[in-house]
Amino acid sequence: MERSIQIIHSELLPKIKGIKVEEQKEIDRTIWTIDGTKNLSRIGGNAAIAISIATAKTASKSKNLMLCQYLGNKLRLPFPMSNIIGGGVHTKGDSIDFQEFLILPLGAKTFEEAARTNLAIHQVTGELILKAYSKYVLGRNDEGAWAAPLTIEEALEILTKAIEKVEDETGVKAKIGIDAAASRLWDPNKGQYIYRKEKKRLNSEQHLEYLLHLLNNYEIAYLEDPFQEEDFEYFAKLNASIKNSMIVGDDLIVTNKKRLETAIEKNAITSSIIKPNQVGTLTDTISTVDLCHKSKIIPIASHRSGETTDPVLSQIAVGLNCPIIKIGIMGGERMAKINELLRIENSLKIPLSKPPI
Repeated sequence: MERSIQIIHSELLPKIKGIKVEEQKEIDRTIWTIDGTKNLSRIGGNAAIAISIATAKTASKSKNLMLCQYLGNKLRLPFPMSNIIGGGVHTKGDSIDFQEFLILPLGAKTFEEAARTNLAIHQVTGELILKAYSKYVLGRNDEGAWAAPLTIEEALEILTKAIEKVEDETGVKAKIGIDAAASRLWDPNKGQYIYRKEKKRLNSEQHLEYLLHLLNNYEIAYLEDPFQEEDFEYFAKLNASIKNSMIVGDDLIVTNKKRLETAIEKNAITSSIIKPNQVGTLTDTISTVDLCHKSKIIPIASHRSGETTDPVLSQIAVGLNCPIIKIGIMGGERMAKINELLRIENSLKIPLSKPPI
């Protein structure tokens, strides 16, 4: 952090001083020129995105607009997608092999109703876990999701029951999402996906069959990073095998337009995670999202671990017409983004996006 601040003051600000804040592309191009590398490795992504977004914020304020209004038109609110049961690297102890079990409240009519649905499902899920493991001390991981000694299918069963209970009470339908984070399971030396808890070792074809089993037996609307980050081939095989679930690239794409072009060419995904600080500048983010829209790939704005309470992601998601935002459910850094979307909904009176599936 201190290094980023030093670079901003010593290198970036002197070079962009005098450029009009409305010249977003010129400022972002200048950031890349100052860095001089292919991936902003010298000045770092945090310094780059801080200046880039500060430019857009200042320009929007100069026009007395919200940032989302400055970035786009025909605005709609995204569906919030929240991590309910956690595993993988974000959860210590006897955790599930997959990284995230998520909820997507596609039956909601307003953002407020969607956010309340996610919160209700989170609460009911905790109750069901305690019922199944009465002697277990229930805790949460670093993203606010429940941490419990469940298998993958136990987690899916509990989440299904929680969704049904909340739907019976509220009438709002939700579906399950999974972030497999399969690169974390992949052992390149053995050519296998290694499930520590499930005690399974699967080659790529066996892994495909296992994922299809889960997709065919549970209402899973969203599957992120089902294969390791260089395996466009098996992403495409999975995508060709299903109809009613989003196949989502995060590690596969890293918000990079060239990798997105490859995924589109190979028909590897239907959706892409969008993380502004992953790609470097707002201009780069917009370029990747524009390609998503042009190619009918669903752009999903997403937080990252270790976020701050700055809610700018919410403004970007609305401004760039991302129909889903992945923002978690617990913790100040995630609540800040939910609260910002509630403020946008109340201030601008704009509707939710159409359900993407």
